[in-house]
Amino acid sequence: MTDLSKYRNIGIFAHVDAGKTTTTERILKLTGKIHKTGEVHDGESTTDFMEQEAERGITIQSAAITTFWKDHRMNVIDTPGHVDFTVEVYRSLKVLDGGIGVFCGSGGVEPQSETNWRYADESGVSRIIFVNKLDRLGADFLKVVEQIENVLAAKPLVMTLPIGREDDFVGVVDILSKKAYVWDDTGLPENFEVKDVPADMVDDVDMYHEQLIETAVEQDDDLMMAYMEGEVPSIEEIKRCIRKGTLELAFFPTYCGSAFKNKGIQLILDAVVDYLPSPTEVVPQDLTDELGEPTGQVATVSVDEPFRALAFKIMDDRFGALTFIRIYSGKLKKGDTILNSFTGKTERIGRMCEMEADERKELESAQAGDIIAIVGMKNVQTGHTLCDPKHECTLEAMVFPEPVISIAVEPKDKGGAEKMGLAIGKMVAEDPTFLVHTDEDSGQTILRGMGELHLDIKVDILKRTYGVDLIVGEPQVAYRETITKEIEDSYTHKKQSGGSGQFGKIDYRIKPGEPNSGFTFTSTVVGGNVPKEFIIYSIDRYRRPIFSFKT
Repeated sequence: MTDLSKYRNIGIFAHVDAGKTTTTERILKLTGKIHKTGEVHDGESTTDFMEQEAERGITIQSAAITTFWKDHRMNVIDTPGHVDFTVEVYRSLKVLDGGIGVFCGSGGVEPQSETNWRYADESGVSRIIFVNKLDRLGADFLKVVEQIENVLAAKPLVMTLPIGREDDFVGVVDILSKKAYVWDDTGLPENFEVKDVPADMVDDVDMYHEQLIETAVEQDDDLMMAYMEGEVPSIEEIKRCIRKGTLELAFFPTYCGSAFKNKGIQLILDAVVDYLPSPTEVVPQDLTDELGEPTGQVATVSVDEPFRALAFKIMDDRFGALTFIRIYSGKLKKGDTILNSFTGKTERIGRMCEMEADERKELESAQAGDIIAIVGMKNVQTGHTLCDPKHECTLEAMVFPEPVISIAVEPKDKGGAEKMGLAIGKMVAEDPTFLVHTDEDSGQTILRGMGELHLDIKVDILKRTYGVDLIVGEPQVAYRETITKEIEDSYTHKKQSGGSGQFGKIDYRIKPGEPNSGFTFTSTVVGGNVPKEFIIYSIDRYRRPIFSFKT
């Protein structure tokens, strides 16, 4: 059983193309999880395993993977950067304890960076910052730091400075230890030397070192008083203060490097261990009642507490339905019976696994702090609470944005209708921002999503994964006419079918009513030959009035 203090549940989030997946790939290589790095542009990265991700070079769904660094267990989630898949970032941050915000060295703070940062603020997630791609043309580390201050209203704490710029970027200086980390031209992350600070950077490093200490000791009054009296704190004391400030969101340790060129990633991993929280150090999740109101109780992160977990992601893969859960307290073993507090139904745990992107590692048990997947659960949706049947509870629910764009679809052949219905049902369960309904007026099947790319990916998945070819078009608008002025008219019914035949004449008057008052039918027939029970009034499927006579 792993000590909870050595757990790190972290997410990597940023604007599209800032280098999240490349950073994740380098982390996996350095920690020994993989032995060959796969590049995003080649479609070979570990966490971008969907065909659509490999082809487009973007992350579409968040992927979880577990690795180890310096005896610490890291559950890492690589999240998408495109605005259409923001829900993946939101639900990942909901269950994570810490995060790495990646910013492009030349692009700086981009729109989706702001959105993700706001989500992290709302979730109270501690973060470190990684300014990536400093080997790129136009990259400027200090300019990005300034943007983070001005645009995000955040306080970056500069922990490293780049050595060289753009093509001449060769390494970083660790401000805390005043040591330079310089990599050679082989591109291997292990091939670096620890040197003295370059002569032309000594003054800048001294200045930032002083700023670092001043900011850090603000977290400890005794240490600050000693520092003001001329006593220099030790590196361990400074690290303790930096950790405290990071957990309290007072500032965000900020690093620089180039993930693609394998420069600076070791320092990021050290920072995750040194400064980001373990599951026991974050504010516990609130427990709520049936209406979502806080009960005053919290889900204390402890192995000794009753079992509590949140289902934060549903995924259907080639082996069956997977339910990703974050365990907040207690233990879970194969064969245990747990309660879904939303549906009130119990389920028996068959298979549990630790996800390695799209690969599975079977587990016999799991505990508080773990992020795992359970195979074959029924009637569980994103945001449902799973708990000990003897200790029923509800964790704080997830709220998802409403879809903003729609398309109309229909299968190319009649046989595809049933397949389409089953496939879309599975996809709706996976993605809370992907909805489907049938338009009553037009009879069309309408898919709703967060953007054109979002829906394009869904149609592509339907075709490749489920074998459903679709005709895609725009939703039809049902135009309705209304009465604008009063008119009088008559209609004569004649029908000769042998015998006496049928004949009837009606005079009618139509005039507009009050808006939204519906249809009102009044018979003013006086002394006619047609009995009242034979006069019928109804509305057709388009809500048009029908007047007829029984014969």
